Amino acid sequence: MKRTFTLILTLATSLLAFAQTTITNNGFENWDNTGASNEEPTSWNSNKTGTGLASSGPQTCFKETSNVFAGTACARVETKYYIIAVVNGNVTTGQVNAPSSNKAEGFLAATGSNKMAFTGRPDSLVGYYKYTQATSGTGAANEKAKVRAILHTGDYYDPETPVNNNHSDLSANKIGDALFISPAANQTTWKRFSVPFTYTSSSTPAYIMINITSSENQTTTAPGMSGSGSKLWVDDIDVIYNNVTGLKEAQKSSFMVYNYERTIYVDFSQRNDKDAVISIFDLTGKLVLSQSIESNKKNAIQLPHFINSGIYMYQINGSSSQKTGKVIVE
Repeated sequence: MKRTFTLILTLATSLLAFAQTTITNNGFENWDNTGASNEEPTSWNSNKTGTGLASSGPQTCFKETSNVFAGTACARVETKYYIIAVVNGNVTTGQVNAPSSNKAEGFLAATGSNKMAFTGRPDSLVGYYKYTQATSGTGAANEKAKVRAILHTGDYYDPETPVNNNHSDLSANKIGDALFISPAANQTTWKRFSVPFTYTSSSTPAYIMINITSSENQTTTAPGMSGSGSKLWVDDIDVIYNNVTGLKEAQKSSFMVYNYERTIYVDFSQRNDKDAVISIFDLTGKLVLSQSIESNKKNAIQLPHFINSGIYMYQINGSSSQKTGKVIVE
């Protein structure tokens, strides 16, 4: 039996831990259910895995392998007409919710397992896009693409303001956001966009919610029944840090975390933080375990059998405790 204790490396000293401050599958190279009507980028979601009426709508997210910006694939989202309504093309790190046929009540939710871990405070959001407007329908000439990134703690909804009580108001969880809206025009070649993050809180984020749509207007009625929908191609979505301050804020820690075989130890013997939680993610960013941490004691978190051997990321968040790193499960 091995008796080697694996010390957890911090964000600054581990490339794997550094992944917590980048966007998972940001180049859209990895896909699930490729070729099927519910194909989606790994760690991202479209309406086909949404709730309410969302999943019954047409496929609006596609894997594109020709004329990509970089690598072997990019994402294409397309607004489509379906039976009696227009379904906006979308892909998100959250989940698409359509509680009714009223488009104004639709929203995107970063809840449960549909949250992407992220602990940095970047300066800007960048990426590459191409765009084709709808060719017919009311307002087709006004169609624009949109990419929004929201840094937050806890759960989050976009749009934030509830409509007919479709969700609660969690805007207090926002740390900052970045918003790109394309011109109302076709963009036939790849073009870089760059927009700054605007911060509303000095706290460290726990998650990033990225929402991409081919129709910036949520209640758009373009295209018409016989028209072609607006199409947005996106590739290499990324964040930029122009100084090390944002990275250092994600490295705050004054307590020890280490693991031995299948137990993670979090030493809170000198800390009093009633709200601290440890979250464990696999290398795709999927949450596999979440557990509260008790104050004034050394916590021993036994990993369940369904967590296979390998490398995982951990994230500890509390009112006064933040730490991110990796754990090697033997």
